[in-house]
Amino acid sequence: MSAASVPDVEDVRDLRDRTRAFIREVVLPAEPAPGAALPDDVRDRLRAQARDAGVFAPHAPVAYGGLGLPLDGWSPVFQEAGYSPIGPAVLNIMAPDEGNMHLLHVVGTPAQRERYLAPLVRGDVRSSFAMTEPHPGAGSDPRALSTTAERVDGGWRISGRKRFISGANGAAFAIVMARTPASADAPEGATMFLVPLDAPGVTVGPDVHTIEGAIAGGHPYVSFDGCLVSDDDVLGEPGQGFRYAQVRLGPARLTHCMRWLGLARRAHDTALDRANARELFGSRLRDLGVAQALLADSVIDLETSDAIIDKTARVLVADPRAGEALSSVAKVHCSEAVFRVIDRAVQLCGGDGVTDALPLIQYLNEVRPFRIYDGSSETHRWAIARRAASARSREVEAGAARLDEVTP
Repeated sequence: MSAASVPDVEDVRDLRDRTRAFIREVVLPAEPAPGAALPDDVRDRLRAQARDAGVFAPHAPVAYGGLGLPLDGWSPVFQEAGYSPIGPAVLNIMAPDEGNMHLLHVVGTPAQRERYLAPLVRGDVRSSFAMTEPHPGAGSDPRALSTTAERVDGGWRISGRKRFISGANGAAFAIVMARTPASADAPEGATMFLVPLDAPGVTVGPDVHTIEGAIAGGHPYVSFDGCLVSDDDVLGEPGQGFRYAQVRLGPARLTHCMRWLGLARRAHDTALDRANARELFGSRLRDLGVAQALLADSVIDLETSDAIIDKTARVLVADPRAGEALSSVAKVHCSEAVFRVIDRAVQLCGGDGVTDALPLIQYLNEVRPFRIYDGSSETHRWAIARRAASARSREVEAGAARLDEVTP
């Protein structure tokens, strides 16, 4: 399968089924205790087994060791991987590496792909994406980017401080967003740079402690103190960084939805097992109306999330600009729906739900930040509303009748 091809339904179904079996038979028994990190040696052993099972790096280009699954075939496989909180790391489809692989494949030069993409797909290294900054720098508003890069002989000098750079501890390199001045061949704007994190002038840390731990390498500060990089380390064209960011962020938002929806399905299965087994007031929990309402609402959240993910993936392939806009809708809906499903599972499991005897409360910790990561729900709602109002305004200007007018 190639990244540009239409996914064959049978191929996707076969890979989904094999991934499902691998996660349940191999990965689930190897999960660490809730809240504990996955040891590197265990991850490496599981990755070797994933390669042997033919389920490793399903999204990555075949030329670099992946399975070449097209983007609109990712969701069923990513959801099966996400059924375990360590599944995405084992299959090498975890953020930020998965999004960086996609960006390098689309934008990188052949030399950059060999140097950075190939070892990333093989799982030899990890990476990070350095855009977010301490206040008043870039966060939900990337236009506030304060890290700068200035031209010097043979390259660029990067200066600035980044914050909440997921995966940076232990990563081999970062894709760094920096503001660059206008030049004869590039507009003023943002530029992406490929920067080894052991380069002179780069400092990783201090760490930022968060409530979740699925992303290896944490979310530390990363500082650039006059770090020198060559022209060969520019990813894409100077001044086009914000445009390339959309190449990465649209699919990356959606793959978060896919992975966490898989975890929500795990939580819902846990709640269903409890509802089938637990008896209260002379009835099984599943037969009590209040429990039925919780279970039904979770099914609704799961199905609507699955549907918007599937539609957005198809649109991203057909029209990336429209897909990027729809990914905001998917991200807001799924991040909130996934939390609701897991929260209901906690409620249905009662006291056990809030202990580490079950992993549900840790799942809540894992998914809660998703309503902030990759743009807060409030920021996306602002953008969604603006796009909707502007689109309708254009329709009216083109001749569509206004529907709100009242005749006296």
